[in-house]
Amino acid sequence: MVTPVTKQPIAAGDPDRPPRRAPDPQQGSRNAAHTRERILQAAVAEFGAKGYSGARTAGIAERAGVNPQLISYYFGGKQGLMAELRRRWTSAEAVIAPSGSSMEDAFAAYLDATLDRPDWARLAIWHGLEDNPDNDETVTATQRSNMREAVERVRRRQTAGEVTDELEAEFITLVAYVVAFAPIAMPQVVESIYGVDRYSPDFRRRCREQLARMIHPLDRSSGSQP
Repeated sequence: MVTPVTKQPIAAGDPDRPPRRAPDPQQGSRNAAHTRERILQAAVAEFGAKGYSGARTAGIAERAGVNPQLISYYFGGKQGLMAELRRRWTSAEAVIAPSGSSMEDAFAAYLDATLDRPDWARLAIWHGLEDNPDNDETVTATQRSNMREAVERVRRRQTAGEVTDELEAEFITLVAYVVAFAPIAMPQVVESIYGVDRYSPDFRRRCREQLARMIHPLDRSSGSQP
């Protein structure tokens, strides 16, 4: 009869025991950063689809595939998420159109930004429509300041002769914003008018060309645009 061999437990100091790996703090940081990004991307989609008031942290967590408690842990809740998304959008806006870009190039860049990132554009549209508790006086004042600066940039372009002074700087600024967001805000209307896919290069090119025709100064000697 063969006597069964009983395996002895490996002593803590046994050289044959596999060494226990210490936790990697960098790996933990990477995992946390990845989780935060997943939550933020899910929040953009959820807010864009339902607005701030209609969105729920449970829905955001489901989209991100995480425990809802992590939203409170990383961002302090729905308001914290919106604040972080607004900060990121503000940072992104600063580089959409580099300093020194022409009005035409700046408009084309904003149009591309809304069409290439429609969830972000929907988020901005919802944010403008809703009376959110997140819309405090500081945020409103910042938005107004940004819009005033946009109008002043157009005025400086008019003074430099780049943009026509036949139209108000306020109206030119408004038209540029409306046209840039219209494909996301009113997709059926835009595609019915143009008869092309709103995301197509043809639509982008035609919008850019038409805005350029509208804002470029007239050559009064010939009555035509340069």
